[in-house]
Amino acid sequence: MKLIRVFAAVAGLLLSAIAAAAVNVNTASAEEMAAALNGVGEAIANRIVEERDANGAYADAAELQERVKGIGPALVEKNAGELAF
Repeated sequence: MKLIRVFAAVAGLLLSAIAAAAVNVNTASAEEMAAALNGVGEAIANRIVEERDANGAYADAAELQERVKGIGPALVEKNAGELAF
């Protein structure tokens, strides 16, 4: 019984870590971004991927804002802990 509790605790911690993991906008799919980022739906997520495919990886949040219509400072701030490059 004690082993089951330990296993459940470890599984819970792993799931929490996965849920809190940042989304790398240079590798994530549109579906992953739309699901994980606050205020990013399918349309913006598709624009991120289309722009990335056409012009290469994003260096940082400032470049993401410059290159993708619909991404501004408020959206970046809402997702500051979730964005990775």
